[in-house]
Amino acid sequence: MSKIALFGATGTIGSRILDEALDRGHHVKAVVRDPAKLTKSHPDLTVVTGDILDPAAVAEAAEGQEAVISAVGGGDGPGHLATIEPAAESLFAGLRSLGADAPRLVVVSGAGSLRTPDGKLVWDAEGLPEFLLQIMHAHGDALDFYRTVSDVRWTCLSPAAVIEPGERTGAYRTALEDLIVDDDGTSRITAEDYALALLDEIERPRHIGERFTVGY
Repeated sequence: MSKIALFGATGTIGSRILDEALDRGHHVKAVVRDPAKLTKSHPDLTVVTGDILDPAAVAEAAEGQEAVISAVGGGDGPGHLATIEPAAESLFAGLRSLGADAPRLVVVSGAGSLRTPDGKLVWDAEGLPEFLLQIMHAHGDALDFYRTVSDVRWTCLSPAAVIEPGERTGAYRTALEDLIVDDDGTSRITAEDYALALLDEIERPRHIGERFTVGY
């Protein structure tokens, strides 16, 4: 099984990724600013202190790992929102410093820049609250940055339009740039099945150097 460094392990999505990875037998190094906030205990879990905005801390956490996951998003308040694009730059700087030994990077991205069935983008919908738009565009700017990088292996995974805690069904569909919707036009995924799809991608890479999305 893989050795994985995980940033954002205490968040809604990150905590599900942590559980999924541990359930599959991976060893996870959870990199957190405050270890006291991560109370989970597991034989394959190591908790270390580190800041995703510090390239040296990224390099230290990533060294010897086979994958780095960034689950740092904007859904936990303005402070997290402000880290989305700077975190991308710091992650690549830290990974580049490891040279040929740099592990692969897999990033929890946003749904805002996905195409809807009517040809518009998710963030073009009317009535979206300003804070949500800020999160969407921050993830979009970070994705634009990722797409300029060719010397570090990366993958971005965008969720469906609605992602929330729920059941792990074990089923999902994937696409590249198009929002996945069901027969009723609803776009959703549980955080548990999102984590499932992300770990599937780590174990069986199919999207190196691109963004893909997941939904029901």
